[in-house]
Amino acid sequence: MATSVWKGHLTFGLVSLPIKLFSAARSETISFNQLHKSDHSRVKQVLYCAAEDKPVSREDLVKGYEYEKGRYVIVDSEEIQKVAPKTAQTMEILEFVKTSEIDPIYFESSYYMAPDAAGEKAYALLFEAMRRTGYVGVAKVAMHSREHIVILRPGQQGLVLHTMYYADEVRKVEEFRTNTELVADKELELAQMFVKTLEARFEPEKYRDEYRENLKALIQAKVEGQAIVEPAPAPQLAPVVDIMQALRASMEKIGQRKPMQSATTEAAEKPKRARKASAK
Repeated sequence: MATSVWKGHLTFGLVSLPIKLFSAARSETISFNQLHKSDHSRVKQVLYCAAEDKPVSREDLVKGYEYEKGRYVIVDSEEIQKVAPKTAQTMEILEFVKTSEIDPIYFESSYYMAPDAAGEKAYALLFEAMRRTGYVGVAKVAMHSREHIVILRPGQQGLVLHTMYYADEVRKVEEFRTNTELVADKELELAQMFVKTLEARFEPEKYRDEYRENLKALIQAKVEGQAIVEPAPAPQLAPVVDIMQALRASMEKIGQRKPMQSATTEAAEKPKRARKASAK
């Protein structure tokens, strides 16, 4: 079973229930170790004191905050613990809002929220109430050495929690804007038609990290002493001169590809229909 990253109580009104959080997603990357070039042995990172010109151990370290250039104030773990907010053990729902009002740019990390012992009924009540009303909960919780504003929403099987960036953490860039006056009506109409030709259901299983797969294949080939096969080179893209012509060509290309996709889908569905018919 997955290890919980936070345990405590969720409260809404006068209702309180014990809960635990599990990481819902994580990035998958290929990691490499740093080796000594001459003998390929692992190297270690050394903590070094420049003032005394010698290495130091972790036991000799303290936390320091630089309040002026080159000047630090020392803060120990006990002092940090004393100022920890009450949300370190309790997560209180502050309000309910509509999902459509939340810009996805504020979302940071995702967690599954599960009820602990004796909390199943209150958990199910909150889940179903939010699912039927279309609201999500806004709460605060302290974990990973900081206090987070979080969103609780009903997922397919239970409540999902998303930590959020605070407003002052989302960068406001003045140059980031769009001048829609540059677009002609005919261009917009054709662009909308192009969007509709690529309309599909969102199925995350369709997408793969090809770079990670290529790295795995490279590593496996080197382990087995095989020749390394290079991936196909990326196409060289030229600047678009005539937007209308490019959109029409794009739609023609999609139109040629879609019949092939439909045939592939039909072939994949035939065995499923045959199994259903035999089951009847």
